[in-house]
Amino acid sequence: MPDIAIIDYGMGNLHSVAKAFEHVAPRAEVAVTADPAVILGAGRVVFPGVGAMADCVRELETRGLTGAVRQAAAQKPFLGICLGLQALFEHSEEGGCTGLGILPGRVLRFPGEAMKDEAGEKLKVPHIGWNTVHQVMPHPMWAGIEDGARFYFVHSYYVEPASPDLVAAVSHYPFAFTCAVARGNLFAVQFHPEKSQAAGLRLLANFVTWEGRQEEGRKC
Repeated sequence: MPDIAIIDYGMGNLHSVAKAFEHVAPRAEVAVTADPAVILGAGRVVFPGVGAMADCVRELETRGLTGAVRQAAAQKPFLGICLGLQALFEHSEEGGCTGLGILPGRVLRFPGEAMKDEAGEKLKVPHIGWNTVHQVMPHPMWAGIEDGARFYFVHSYYVEPASPDLVAAVSHYPFAFTCAVARGNLFAVQFHPEKSQAAGLRLLANFVTWEGRQEEGRKC
């Protein structure tokens, strides 16, 4: 069984995610797979994705992957990326879609009336580009990554966890929004570490060695 299983449900930049892991962990066996048995047999599981949450949830169900995702998220070091973060939550404004319900909370669209910068200029949605990430929870996945490091984002929706204890980092566009969450063996991010150069590769390298436990306490 592979060291790292990347869940293939027909959506997402799976090739670039796999290549990034092969770069940071050349000795690890990385498998892009739609086989629930391979996912559950892997040492670590990655849930990437781009696109609409409704399509994601439907494809997981159609391909018989929903149970494997839920089980892996409960038992193994688990990394969600972009849509793979959003789908973990209960509900999305995007089409009134129901998510996997692994984490409590909802997914919201950036509100058009609030999308203005400090000069009053209208900000574009989707939010595309580099943005700073402010760590609010000490966690092994942040090892070697400076607070305020820049990561690459592509998204029109953001998560609103029901509990502040889930929030691992925030970013601003133009208001503060949750861009990383953590609970037990699960860590998930809105940004794309595979496209985020040195900081992103460090986060992926941290995942390769992470034992699936988070540190206690929070930053101010």
